[in-house]
Amino acid sequence: MRLGLALGYWGAAPSPGFLDLAVEAERLGYHSVWTAEAWGSDAFTPLTWIAARTSRIQLGTGIAQMAARTPTATAMHAMTLDHLSGGRLLLGLGLSGPQVVEGWYGRPFPRSPLTAVREYVDVVRQVLRREKPVTLDGVYHPLPYPGPDGTGLGKPLKPILHPLRSDLPILLGAEGPKNIAQTVRIADGWLPLYFSPASERADLYADALAQARPGFTVAPLVHARVCDDVADGLAPIQAMLGFYVGGMGARGRNFHADLMARMGYEPEARRIQELFLAGRQAEAVATVPAAFADEISLVGPRARIADRLQAWEASPVTDLLVTTRDPLTLRTLAELVL
Repeated sequence: MRLGLALGYWGAAPSPGFLDLAVEAERLGYHSVWTAEAWGSDAFTPLTWIAARTSRIQLGTGIAQMAARTPTATAMHAMTLDHLSGGRLLLGLGLSGPQVVEGWYGRPFPRSPLTAVREYVDVVRQVLRREKPVTLDGVYHPLPYPGPDGTGLGKPLKPILHPLRSDLPILLGAEGPKNIAQTVRIADGWLPLYFSPASERADLYADALAQARPGFTVAPLVHARVCDDVADGLAPIQAMLGFYVGGMGARGRNFHADLMARMGYEPEARRIQELFLAGRQAEAVATVPAAFADEISLVGPRARIADRLQAWEASPVTDLLVTTRDPLTLRTLAELVL
């Protein structure tokens, strides 16, 4: 397995030390560093800052939200940063959910998410190939724009900039079974949110991944912390899960809760939602099973983490994207994996 450092998105201010962590990850031999976005900091700008201070580590958007930019705008970001970094960009994309798409970006969440993602990737790949002017007879991303409120003067265009790599890797964040299956067909990799290496979870993705071509990347986010007290190490992970499963979506449309349910924790997922939406956030967090937080994480003393890594190494995972701000954890995983 390769290792990646997942820095996520910033909170109220830039994350202190994020650049030093990225530089240290490169020194330790990490393959990649990843940034994210929600409704605050964007995914591309911090990567550009990191690119200027590093020379080898791959730079991933994990994830850039499709609703934030048209596919051609995303392709421009990707081409530009790929040139500036000497061909190090990994373009991770995700659809996000209705609350963010409609509440923050002010556009309708697609009624057919699979079609929307497929069209988006199609346009980005056309731009990167630069074989001819970009066109798409699409439902969500038609080019040129054909709508009745347009001028009718839209012209198919080919990018002015010659892409450094026409095969720049595109990875997709996908949670549902159909989304994962499509990701295997149209993308170069999959960015799972909650991934468990436990053998009893294998049926959630085994059929789809069996169709993956050689070189397909499976790179889940893995919360990691080297510590003596496992319960203490799991506490912030449970708090995160309580927020996402409970509050990152409406009562009947929460992809995080649905995924937790599919992973065998349906009663707990629905109870977390119920409590969180009732304003009882502390109770929601307390309801998150430690067992669930533990199976998607690497937490505890060094020996425990080393033992649990065996399941990850036996799984389809190619890259562990480690979420940590702790230099000791960063270094320990490098020593155990690389």
